[in-house]
Amino acid sequence: MYINFGVPLALTIIAIGFVAVMFGVQRLLAPQNPYDRKLTPYECGEPPTGHAWINFNVRFYLIALIFVVFEVEIAFVYPIAAVYLDWVRSGRRLYALSEILIFLLILFVGLVYVWVKHDLEWIKKVPVED
Repeated sequence: MYINFGVPLALTIIAIGFVAVMFGVQRLLAPQNPYDRKLTPYECGEPPTGHAWINFNVRFYLIALIFVVFEVEIAFVYPIAAVYLDWVRSGRRLYALSEILIFLLILFVGLVYVWVKHDLEWIKKVPVED
């Protein structure tokens, strides 16, 4: 049973060794001549302006995470659609259809939840207190 893990273990050891050797070769061959201008940040050929530590809008991260979650989950639908015809031929039509519908229902409930919380809006409206 442990022999099945031999190939992945050997490939992992080879990969780690290859990375270590490449880092060592780079360390030996790369020129070491840092100076002030070389150590300054580089922004598309322009000198940097302002401070690098600025606050980003958290909305960007929320929308990006929501996109990633739904994109990955939709990627699971494709393999099911690819084998759906085989399931129908083997007599598991209702089982396959119920699995797909439950999965899509969970996605839809997640989308409604995000929509109701207004997390899909880029500029969130703050309620005005009277």
